[in-house]
Amino acid sequence: MQKRKNKYKFDTLQIHAGSRPDPFTGARQVPIYQNTAYVFKSILHAEALFNLQELGHIYSRLSNPTVSVLQERIATLEGGIGAICCSSGHAAQILSLFPLMHPGDNIIASSRLYGGTIQQFSNTIKKFGWKANFIDIDDFKAINKAADSNTKAIFCESISNPGGHVTNLPKVAKIAKKLSIPLIVDNTAATPYLIKPFEFGADLVIHSTTKYMSGNGTSIGGALVDSGTFNWSKNKKFPSLSEPEAGYHGLRFHDTFGPYSYIIYGIAVSMRDLGMTMAPQNAFHTLLGLETLSLRMKQHVNNAIKVSKWLEKHPLIEKVSYAGLSSSRYAKIVKKIFPRGAGALFTIALKDGYEACKQLVNNVELFSHVANLGDTRSLIIHPASTIHRQLTKKQLIKADLALNVVRLSIGIEDPADLINDLKQALDKRIQN
Repeated sequence: MQKRKNKYKFDTLQIHAGSRPDPFTGARQVPIYQNTAYVFKSILHAEALFNLQELGHIYSRLSNPTVSVLQERIATLEGGIGAICCSSGHAAQILSLFPLMHPGDNIIASSRLYGGTIQQFSNTIKKFGWKANFIDIDDFKAINKAADSNTKAIFCESISNPGGHVTNLPKVAKIAKKLSIPLIVDNTAATPYLIKPFEFGADLVIHSTTKYMSGNGTSIGGALVDSGTFNWSKNKKFPSLSEPEAGYHGLRFHDTFGPYSYIIYGIAVSMRDLGMTMAPQNAFHTLLGLETLSLRMKQHVNNAIKVSKWLEKHPLIEKVSYAGLSSSRYAKIVKKIFPRGAGALFTIALKDGYEACKQLVNNVELFSHVANLGDTRSLIIHPASTIHRQLTKKQLIKADLALNVVRLSIGIEDPADLINDLKQALDKRIQN
């Protein structure tokens, strides 16, 4: 967990970071350590581990060697000081907030988030005594207005799911800094290949590793990465990190572990008590996926540009919301912070409403109708009736998800085949 400028480039790090040949067998690929517990060298060794005086593996609810490799690789690719991998992207969201929040606290959250995240922040976190104040993340005055003395973080997505909207991270990070609170960025739809939020002022990054990082639709997982730059003791906002921890006989995490305090707290307290463990088999599959991340993202982006440009000209399409288009209101910020492209997730609005959406989804042959994104396969879904169904009409409007909107996750197939599939599905609408 050492933050340093790496001498290797992204394509190399996505294969090698965090892994070395197995010292006992010489195995080059990361082994799957499918076990629960680890033998202590002595009573003193066990005491040191449980007292956080020494780092090591105790029990796989806390840490596992296979998962540890994935954590180091993701942290390296994001440019962070350390990472925690967990059971899902939703778990990573709770994991990111747990060290920061107490009953009565709130966060400022973008209104353009994945529907499941809006549900989690609107209702579920209330059971912890927490609250989310949703704002238009493009309205910088609204961010400041939503903040109060109990605000503990700003939460946004680098590229929003499902609309493909882009967050102006430099400006939002500047506001977070003035408020002395961390900026948490969900970087799932972009991945560190397209953007590293820490370079634009973010403090924490989360991922659903289920998506582009694994890329093959086989393994659920989440990740939380710390930049290691936020001062948790600057004020009294974050007592879990700056004040004595009862569960460790009064140990002060930030005083003791400095820049590593957030990550160590996340393992020693959050993972210990919440148990959001990533399975080693899932970590292994995600590591395999990461080895080709840059190759896949290049194809994802190239395909998305071609498909979106074709859709933009189609007579049945009212609007294409893709930040990678020159017509997008985000085109300027994309050039500034997304030089490799604006991802491959976007929505289209159909002129003939919900019925047209149903027919499009039912008529495609190559696109798969599933509730996922970031797969090598191209995917399609109608958000308002499925993944965002739990949102109110007001929330759907704020998220730009009218009933005539369909989400596309563009895969890495031949783009001509994808266009032809959409064409034949839309042509059936014209013929009818």
